[in-house]
Amino acid sequence: MGRIVVGVDGSDGSLEALGWAARQAQLTGDSLEAVTTWDYPATGWASMVPGMPTEFDPEKLARQIQEESLERVLGPDAAGAVTRTVLVGNAAQTLLDRAEGASLLVVGARGHSGFRAAMLGSVGIHVTHHAPCPVVVVRGTTGEE
Repeated sequence: MGRIVVGVDGSDGSLEALGWAARQAQLTGDSLEAVTTWDYPATGWASMVPGMPTEFDPEKLARQIQEESLERVLGPDAAGAVTRTVLVGNAAQTLLDRAEGASLLVVGARGHSGFRAAMLGSVGIHVTHHAPCPVVVVRGTTGEE
């Protein structure tokens, strides 16, 4: 048995990737690790946003997004079996680090429809070029059959 790492940031693309990775883990018997990353904002921007609470906790928000994503896509019972990892750092590099020794890395693609749907986001591009294991980029649906 191996380990499948999936990037989860709450976006539609990452929710599609999470669902795909969970089905793949079920088929292969691999464990599933959901990875959510966050980074400190550029100096001072948070203090300039009107209504931004002074006790803003980006790690707590990242954990909340991850938990809600897991329960929404997998349901509470299946979500309980997923290893949760929340780390500070660049998303692409953090996913690459967590993919060391993994059997598969799964990420969502960004895009909407037509040409834009065929394009990868910067994280997808980076991990497909540098991952230490196979990578699956889940495009999701475009609304067109």
